[in-house]
Amino acid sequence: MRNLLLVRYGEIYLKGLNRPYFLRTLVSRVRQAVADLGGKVWLHDARIFVSGCEDMDECVRRVCRVFGVHSVCPAIEMEKDDFDAVLEQAARMMSGLEGTFKVEARRSDKHFFLDSPSINAKVGEYVLDHTDGRLRVDVKKPDHVLSVEVRDHVYMYVRVIMAVGGMPVGTGGKAALLLSGGIDSPVAGYMIAKRGVELIAVHYYSFPYTGPQARQKVLDLASILSGYCCGIKVFVVPFTEIQMEIHAKCPDEYTTLIMRRYMMRIAERIARKEGAQALVTGESIGQVASQTLEALTVTDSVVDMPVFRPLIGFDKIDIIHEAEKIGTYETSCLPYEDCCTVFTPRHPATKPKMEKILEGEEKLDSERLMEAAVNAAEVLTL
Repeated sequence: MRNLLLVRYGEIYLKGLNRPYFLRTLVSRVRQAVADLGGKVWLHDARIFVSGCEDMDECVRRVCRVFGVHSVCPAIEMEKDDFDAVLEQAARMMSGLEGTFKVEARRSDKHFFLDSPSINAKVGEYVLDHTDGRLRVDVKKPDHVLSVEVRDHVYMYVRVIMAVGGMPVGTGGKAALLLSGGIDSPVAGYMIAKRGVELIAVHYYSFPYTGPQARQKVLDLASILSGYCCGIKVFVVPFTEIQMEIHAKCPDEYTTLIMRRYMMRIAERIARKEGAQALVTGESIGQVASQTLEALTVTDSVVDMPVFRPLIGFDKIDIIHEAEKIGTYETSCLPYEDCCTVFTPRHPATKPKMEKILEGEEKLDSERLMEAAVNAAEVLTL
């Protein structure tokens, strides 16, 4: 008998002949998540198992954050040739509980001497007889479900801890996230990564207008994301010179949009070098002046790869709720400004004219500025 985690996956069931690839990737991600805890991870009979972790609570927490995991069940593994021991263990697992319960058996081993209804009846009867009358049966809406899975061993569990779901990171390609210190972009990155997309992050740093606390704030946000993504590479791009040039030479009402266009160009260059196929931003329609439909069209026109905006139709309160759920909200609210708030025009253009933008950009040595920024980028792996 031993304690372990029974890890269940969800959407991967739909993958047909491609399922083995997704499962191998998921097992690899789970193994990566618990490696430093001493955990052993293996796949057997449509289940992923984790055992041997020094800190099982931390192990559960980490596995629940791996995209592709539907739920985690702290379980007990027993030999199936001693059914009396199974009954005794079932009673011990239910002994501290009160209210209603049912037994839910799954018999994958069709050679086992009892079928699923018989297992339900015998285990349920034994639990009722050995829990001092504090439990009663309710098969429709029970307070507790004792699951009994008969495979190569018998696995029993009462707790089912819901995980993040989604698809294993790396099965959906690779994208570059434009990561600021705000609330939106970490949530956007989370949502794209949940669909199996591996992320790199690009952050623009405007020293001395933004200090080391602002830089660290973004790295902390990236670190939180890395807990879901099993690691993330961050490019910290110096942006001060570009912003100064834009501020000095371009029309004031267009400076934010021109800055955004340079961010997109640089992010695309980094993305292509890293083998990424798309860009990801945290924009939603109408949230600020640079996020009107007209402004977003102007911003997208400078890149030749897809730009994903998973928050495009979200209200701000919806984004805040998501940020709270994934654990980035408090860090995003730290009072350290990022480069997006530097040199903000008083009256930014909401319906920009492309000819005005191009006229302003002609005054800049674009290639030199972008090449210098890309070459000077600091690369960190979290």
